[in-house]
Amino acid sequence: MDETLQSRLEDIERTFGEVESDMLDPNIHDEPNVYADLSRRHSELKAIVEDFLLWKQAISDSEEAAELAAVEDDPEMKAEFAKMADERSAAADRLVEDLRFGLVPKDPDDTKDVILEIRAGVGGDEAGIWAGDLMRMYQRFAERHNLRMEPLSTSDAEAGGYKEISVAVKGKGAFGQLKYEAGVHRVQRVPKTESQGRVHTSTATVAVLPEAEEVELELDMNDVRVDVYRSSGPGGQSVNTTDSAVRLTHEPTGLVVSCQDEKSQLQNKEKAFRILRARLYEAERERQAAEYSEHRRSQVGTGNRSEKIRTYNYKDNRVTDHRIGLTIKQLGSILDGDLDEFVTQLQTEEMASRLAEGE
Repeated sequence: MDETLQSRLEDIERTFGEVESDMLDPNIHDEPNVYADLSRRHSELKAIVEDFLLWKQAISDSEEAAELAAVEDDPEMKAEFAKMADERSAAADRLVEDLRFGLVPKDPDDTKDVILEIRAGVGGDEAGIWAGDLMRMYQRFAERHNLRMEPLSTSDAEAGGYKEISVAVKGKGAFGQLKYEAGVHRVQRVPKTESQGRVHTSTATVAVLPEAEEVELELDMNDVRVDVYRSSGPGGQSVNTTDSAVRLTHEPTGLVVSCQDEKSQLQNKEKAFRILRARLYEAERERQAAEYSEHRRSQVGTGNRSEKIRTYNYKDNRVTDHRIGLTIKQLGSILDGDLDEFVTQLQTEEMASRLAEGE
């Protein structure tokens, strides 16, 4: 381990000790916000400090075994000590790599809740059906990871599925788990309506937006035009007889958000503002990323919606993620929400890219 890395880890170890000491202060519970910040910091540093302690122990064990091997006369014991020294040295090297990854700054939005938007792309009726299939995939993924879904806005497609659907996804690390899903999802299969048995290619676009808090995004209400109108969709008898639907237009950017699923105009307005805030927040994230590095935007996890990220091939029972070149021949389990292998490898790739860029 180089001196710079070791010095940084020693600073983190000291900070961790200070945080633990502060958390033991009997008066700290009188300040819940301070205690919450300390708990968050403690959780962030704990794994790094534990690995650093394991590294120090492995180095100590290796040096001790090497010293014993140097003075041992018995050939068998000498070989045993030398083997132990090599094994513990190798363990220390592995821990150094883990520590390097652990020190890479995390995306501060990873812990946020998410607004997930799915839109039918090319492919006519089949694209809407495919958008519905993706929605079910994410519902099952959410169930597997104890995430909660809340519908925000839907526009049904005539043949089934959706023209467009927006949902909020809530729970620990929602954005960190779902952000890699942003982009174009392509399906290759024989549609139910295809009489000749020909394979069609259709697409749906997924947007994954970290949900912004009001304190994180200054939204000038003078920039937002609010229009109300009569809903045209299902939702109960009163929906079609009152001006309950809401359309927001953010005039500086031209962003438009519409919500009509709720009977109450107030509820539709609240949901529309949540979506608008998330879209504006994501636009700012993308602007900052572009300023930081154009190269960075081409890396895994950028959430570029125009990028074809994954192909689902029914005939060959395979799903290919084009960003990392990973193909998994378990289409059924993936559509049932088992995305963990993709998520894990995409997270690893993103961390490696950040480490290479020296963040």
